[in-house]
Amino acid sequence: MPSPGTPAPPRLPIEDSYLELLADTLESLDLPARGQFLQRYFRAISHLDLRESQCLQLWDEMLTRRRELSDRLGRPVSLKTALVDVLASAGLFRVPILIEYDDLKKLQLNAVTDPLTGLYNRRLFGEAFEKELNRARRYGLPLGLVVLDLHRFKEVNDKHGHPRGDDVLRAAATTLKSALRTSDSAFRIGGDEFALLLPQTDAAQALALSRRVETVFAEMLQPLQLSVSVSMDHGVATFPQDGEQADQLIRVADERLYRLKHANHRKATGVPAKTATTSDSAAPAPVERLGATPRTISIETKKTTEKVDNALTVAASAAAAGISVPSPPTGTTAPHIYTSPRKAERVSMTGTNAYAVLGEQGVRRARVLDLGFGGVSLELDSAEDLPESVLAVLHVPILPPVRVNLKPVWSQRTGEGHFRIGCCFVS
Repeated sequence: MPSPGTPAPPRLPIEDSYLELLADTLESLDLPARGQFLQRYFRAISHLDLRESQCLQLWDEMLTRRRELSDRLGRPVSLKTALVDVLASAGLFRVPILIEYDDLKKLQLNAVTDPLTGLYNRRLFGEAFEKELNRARRYGLPLGLVVLDLHRFKEVNDKHGHPRGDDVLRAAATTLKSALRTSDSAFRIGGDEFALLLPQTDAAQALALSRRVETVFAEMLQPLQLSVSVSMDHGVATFPQDGEQADQLIRVADERLYRLKHANHRKATGVPAKTATTSDSAAPAPVERLGATPRTISIETKKTTEKVDNALTVAASAAAAGISVPSPPTGTTAPHIYTSPRKAERVSMTGTNAYAVLGEQGVRRARVLDLGFGGVSLELDSAEDLPESVLAVLHVPILPPVRVNLKPVWSQRTGEGHFRIGCCFVS
């Protein structure tokens, strides 16, 4: 015990204390385990690929060097100081550059991030795609790929200048980030081209997400007041239905992207689509519109909320994008593909006391049928003409009241005389 008046030895910083604890822990390990750990440790901190025997020798030299330096200087010398001295003396650090760990992580992040949009770049896209494919193969899970690009983006640069074009790209990035789960990834893979990797996502979910992204992107562009009508087109491919390899899935997604782009262009210019031939068998089949029979329709996907067979739901969504989903043979059960619910999926409010108060004065009240990322579906007792933008306060069980701006996008009268309205959220 130190005598009174004797100065206490200086306390080691937290980082050095961690290394001291590491040294004590390694002493209790046998040589093979110690060598494996040190090999990975040296690779992590110095990017050196060394043999296990080298690592063990360097570690022993480092402990000896620390004791020598501490005795010579008359004060404790940290392990990291001894480590740098040993590696430099061994010729492994010829021109060492010291950098803080946080700064190193920033450099690594900047190397894989697009500086304009903040999305991951094409370099990381290839690495992440292979990693997600390997995980999907290992666990037998689906993987969705969405390739997107901006229609008429070049005209924005030509008419409004590149700064306004950069605003459009940032709006697209903001839209994609807001639509993703934590397990999803968004990438900028070209000038106006983007890609999404969606683990545990089947064709129907990927298509629903793509359509929501298009709608929200259109809302994001309104404050820019562009004279050019820019839209976001998409192409979807899913593992394993559309391919086993990354290049196959990218090719399928690209083909569907340009097929949709040309179809939208013909629609916008009034050019009739060509008559279907045998060579067009891969083109998307028309989807039958809902009839006049009243049904509850989601604002997210405009699908009925009735319980339907999942295979039929997937087939209808896939047909809209030209995706071929084989039907299971009669009398057999289709293998279950495990998909993960998306944060943007709608939540049915039927059977609850969820309601919305409409208007500034709050004199109108509507039942909330379902709620999701894109908007909300309401039901009124009688038909009413709502303005293009209406203020509403949503009252949903468990959650506090939420004040939102709604834009009606579809309406329908039910057989009971009620009036249903689908509204999207206005940013």
